[in-house]
Amino acid sequence: MAEAAVHTAQPDDIDQIARIQVETWRAAYASLLPDEVLAGLDQAEIAEVWQQTVKQGDATVHVATEGTWTVGFCAAGPAPDTEVADADGTLPDDAGSVGMIATLLVEPRWGRRGHGGRLLASAAAGLRATGKSRGVVWVPENDDVSVAFYERAGWQRDGMVRTLDAGGRPLREVRLTGELDLRLA
Repeated sequence: MAEAAVHTAQPDDIDQIARIQVETWRAAYASLLPDEVLAGLDQAEIAEVWQQTVKQGDATVHVATEGTWTVGFCAAGPAPDTEVADADGTLPDDAGSVGMIATLLVEPRWGRRGHGGRLLASAAAGLRATGKSRGVVWVPENDDVSVAFYERAGWQRDGMVRTLDAGGRPLREVRLTGELDLRLA
């Protein structure tokens, strides 16, 4: 395997981040999202959103590389109250120390090579550096690969479920949570 690394996203990473999002969603979420939603993904529009996030967002975007290839990315930042509250809106006692993994994607052809673990560990270290001790992430309930990935990292479902409108089709997501003191094995 070529040298694998993770770095904080720079403006010249934006096009690759957008490409990875489009290609990964189309491959990994084909059974979860309507064809029209996947076909309508506009890489240029997605790049503009990531440009704003990298330049001005509250999240830090981490980029995984293998050799000269950009293979994945992860956006992590403070968790908004709405993302950590219980169904009745009650905030946990540690709400101020919770970070959020907003997205973590590794292009499928680069999967199972440790890139996801490196991205999560880097994001967790960044969140810990800002005073966060616990993380949350929402993933599609039927995305067994992502659920299993976070469970292997020691995160667990906390019982919260939400339903999003995915192009006219309901998409159920589950919330997982775990400590940010992650170490790569």
